[in-house]
Amino acid sequence: MLKVINLNVSYGAIHAVHGVNLEVHQGEIVSLIGANGAGKTTILHSISGLKRPSSGQIVFEGQDLVKTEPHKILQMGLAHVPEGRRIFAEMTVEENLEMGAFTRSNPQEIREDMEKIYHRFPRLKERRGQMAGTLSGGEQQMLAIGRALMSKPKLLLLDEPSMGLSPILVREIFDIIVQVNKTGMTVLLVEQNARMALSIAHRGYVLETGDIVLSGDAKSLLEDDRVKKAYLGQ
Repeated sequence: MLKVINLNVSYGAIHAVHGVNLEVHQGEIVSLIGANGAGKTTILHSISGLKRPSSGQIVFEGQDLVKTEPHKILQMGLAHVPEGRRIFAEMTVEENLEMGAFTRSNPQEIREDMEKIYHRFPRLKERRGQMAGTLSGGEQQMLAIGRALMSKPKLLLLDEPSMGLSPILVREIFDIIVQVNKTGMTVLLVEQNARMALSIAHRGYVLETGDIVLSGDAKSLLEDDRVKKAYLGQ
């Protein structure tokens, strides 16, 4: 479904991502783990069109995204839930969800999908008329995921969904990711919480200072001594 081929990304003189290769197959959860500053967010920004790579290819369902505008990438079926959630704080919960569907044109289908989001996230339904900026951190993360799902994506990019959340809410958000995946949604998850990220993933990649240093089956990575030592505190 998604192939990243020899991706290089720079910020001025800083070479942030070095020849990265990764794949995401339809129906998978793939986790990209690594320390803060390793280049994980940069890779997601390159995939969704927010950052132009220096070289390499990003192929989504046979089409190269490198020179494609971000809104067109969204229309192709690729939705990005950014780090820090980036909800519209001065708009209501429902208005945020409506914004997620801005590339769609069928009002009845949009309404039906909004009801599905409310069914999946009952707390959002309770707060549908509330300003999004007044929600708790966990509720804002649910809203950010719900807003992305309103675009009816084929592939969901999630950037640090556990950031700033309590352990109980982290488990809840990761349970939601698993439930969404079970509906057929493909997920590329960027996360510092390596244990949680690998525990729900099918496959994983480990990124260190812009390089993929390990990859493979998620369960195998959880058992890898190098991963345990660097990311699992063992």
